[in-house]
Amino acid sequence: MRREWELEELIACWTLDEEEFALLANKSGATRLGFAVLLKYFEQEARFPRREDVPRAAVDFVAGQVKVGPELFAEYGFASRQAANHRGQVRDFHKFAKATVQDEDGLAVWLSTDMCPMETSRDRLRAALLARCRELRIEPPAPGQIERVLGEAESLFGKSFTACTQSRLPDGSAGKLEELLLEGEDGDPAGGRRGFLQELKEDPGSFQLDTLLAEIAKLGRVNAIGLPADLFEGVSEKVVAAWRARAMKMYSSDFTAAAPPVRLTLLAALCHVRRTELIDGLVELLIQLVHKISVRAERKVEGEINAEFRRVHGKNGILVKLATAALALPR
Repeated sequence: MRREWELEELIACWTLDEEEFALLANKSGATRLGFAVLLKYFEQEARFPRREDVPRAAVDFVAGQVKVGPELFAEYGFASRQAANHRGQVRDFHKFAKATVQDEDGLAVWLSTDMCPMETSRDRLRAALLARCRELRIEPPAPGQIERVLGEAESLFGKSFTACTQSRLPDGSAGKLEELLLEGEDGDPAGGRRGFLQELKEDPGSFQLDTLLAEIAKLGRVNAIGLPADLFEGVSEKVVAAWRARAMKMYSSDFTAAAPPVRLTLLAALCHVRRTELIDGLVELLIQLVHKISVRAERKVEGEINAEFRRVHGKNGILVKLATAALALPR
C-alpha cells in the first residue's frame, strides 16, 4: 500500500460506516484502533497488514474517528491471540474465508495453467495470485506460503511446458537438436573448429562480407533442424525468451545433465529465438551492405565525372559559348 494520502483519499477509503462502528462497540484503547485499522485495510487490500504496512496518515485518520490516540497503535499486538480473533471477525464481516491447503494447491494449478504461460515475473505472478484470492474471496496465504505457491506453480508449468514441447517435436528435429551437443561447445580441438552450439550463441561481430555469408550459413543450419511453426503455441514470447536466456548460459555438459524434455525445450527455445534474431541481423547486414555499395558507387561515379571534366581543355570557355548560344536561340 502506498504511503502518501491526500485528505480526500483518506475520507473515501478509510471512513468507517455504521456497520463497521457497530463492530467496535465492545472494544477500547489500542484494541479498538487496531481492529478498526485491520477492518479498513482488509477492505482495500483483501489481506491483512503487518504493522509497518499501514500508512501513518491512515492510522491518524482512523484514530480520530474512533476517539483513540494514534500512538496506541504501537501497542496493538499483531501476533496475539486477540489479533487472530479480530482477523476472523474481519473475514466474516467481508465474507472471506481463510485459505486452506487445498486452496493453495488450487491457486498453484491456476497460476501454472493461466498465468505462467504468459508471465515470467515473480512480482506479476504474486500480484495475479492476490487478485485471484480477492476474486475467490479467500484470504491470501502468509508471505512464506505465497512464495511456496509461486514456486509450485512454476514447477508445474515447467513440467507441462517441457513435456508439451517434446511431444510437438518430430523425431528428426529432436535428433538434430541432440546432435548439437555431440559437437560440443569447443568443436574439434584437433581441427581447430568450434561447435555449432557455440557459434549459434555468438553475435555476428563487425560488418564485412564474410560475416554476412557466415550468418546465412548459420541460419541455414538452424532452418535444417525443422522446428514446427506451432512448437511454442499458447506460450508468450517472453516465456520462450526466458528459456533461451537460460540456454545461452549453459554448456554442453549442462544440457546433457538435464532431463530429456528440459534439454530439448532449452535447445529448441535457443534455436527458435536465435532464428528470428539471425533473420533480423541479416536484414540489418544487407541494409549496411547496400548502403556501403551505394556510397562506393557514388564516389566512383563522382570521381570519374570530375576526372573527365578536368581532362577537357578550355572547358570554361566552351561552357560560356554554349550558354551564350542557348540564350540567343529564339524561344
